[in-house]
Amino acid sequence: MRFKESEILELKKSTSELKEAIISIVAILNKHQKGELVFGIKNSGEIIGQQIGEKTIRDISKTISDNIEPRIFPKIESQKLERKICVVVKFEGQEIPYFAYGRAYLRVGDENRQLSAKELENLILRKNKDKLRWDTAICGEAKLKDISSTKLKEFLKISGLKYDTVNNSLKKLKLVSNGRLLNTAVILFGKKPQSFFQNAKLRCAIFGTTDTSFTVDMKDFEGDLFYLIERAEEYILKNIHIGMMLEGLRRVDVPEIDKGAFREAIINAFCHRDYYEYDSVNIAVFKDRLEIRSPGLLYGNLTIEQIKSEMVSERRNELIAELFHRVHFIEKWGRGISLILSKEPDTEFKEVGSHFIVVFRRKMIEKGVEIIQNAKGKIREKTIPKTTLKKVLEKVLEKVPEKVTDNQQKILYLILASKHTTISELANIVGISERKIRENIKKLKNKGLLRRIGPDKGGHWEVVK
Repeated sequence: MRFKESEILELKKSTSELKEAIISIVAILNKHQKGELVFGIKNSGEIIGQQIGEKTIRDISKTISDNIEPRIFPKIESQKLERKICVVVKFEGQEIPYFAYGRAYLRVGDENRQLSAKELENLILRKNKDKLRWDTAICGEAKLKDISSTKLKEFLKISGLKYDTVNNSLKKLKLVSNGRLLNTAVILFGKKPQSFFQNAKLRCAIFGTTDTSFTVDMKDFEGDLFYLIERAEEYILKNIHIGMMLEGLRRVDVPEIDKGAFREAIINAFCHRDYYEYDSVNIAVFKDRLEIRSPGLLYGNLTIEQIKSEMVSERRNELIAELFHRVHFIEKWGRGISLILSKEPDTEFKEVGSHFIVVFRRKMIEKGVEIIQNAKGKIREKTIPKTTLKKVLEKVLEKVPEKVTDNQQKILYLILASKHTTISELANIVGISERKIRENIKKLKNKGLLRRIGPDKGGHWEVVK
């Protein structure tokens, strides 16, 4: 029989290595909370036996008791292994961190590594994470009357559960403890969660440049998490460019950033944020990018590289995540990041200060061909080099970014693609009436962004560059 050291098994040739054995016990306890140590086996796995006297087991027990804090009470006994006497020590303990000779260690493979101050802090936080969890803490001032039965009924219907009373429904969802409401109950189903949590808030802003020097618009929203998620999605769709494509004779709007990708990032921001932090979830729309910022760094010692390459997640708010899963907001298997990257491969994830930030690059009009359907139902194409079109569009929008509506942007795009585009063609593609097209063209002319070259018949439109 051959033994091999591992993260939960330590081998020592004799009690002459008792001090090193104590360190190994502590390292294993801090990693796995239980393990085994054998005296009488070389670290190569060869069984050589341990000489045992009257006080051997007692001395091992006393050394463990004197030098490990908090104290543990291992099971120590002699055993015959391949006809040779060895001493087997079986130990366990949940009171991490454990210290050997005043220092903390952690098992890494079959080695013991002394913990740094930061690693020790993380170990203590891991031990107390259930006690510190915001989502399962009691909301002291909240009463049943503060819960919206309408919100609760809608959630239960989607979840496939039946509603009877507010109290019973909350108990069914494990949102009550000893007759008192948990924070999750209030922030998901409260009539006015902001009355209890000042950070039950979403902050949105549009910036006219690539930094925060020029603010175009700023809005704050308050309410339950489901409401805030929908407002965040609406705000982004309203303030990024919507392209178009034709499926047969049907016009389909195509956002410059995939809707499924940024919605997943929004949900993750509210699901995994640190609610002990006062700050809100923030949406920032810049000229060249969209940023979704949430308070709190990655949880559970995860790194950005790990969340991108591995289907693994550590949930700061397990109860909120479970309820989001019930209504199909998130997957249980940590697929959120891979979903985002599958739809938007250039997405960037970063940690700045105490915030986790997801960055989506804005594409503007990346394609060099705009297809216009004319009044006779024929297709006319106008090809413009991609780099030229993008450069022109950026300069146009730079002039008065705060005043150009989504429909007006579409009109500019179409005229850039084909200067001979007619009013009826614009109405057909943009999806509004010819009267509205004329009104928007007039506004664009007044803003100095559009001009008419030549007469109504035989002339053409020109975007002012």
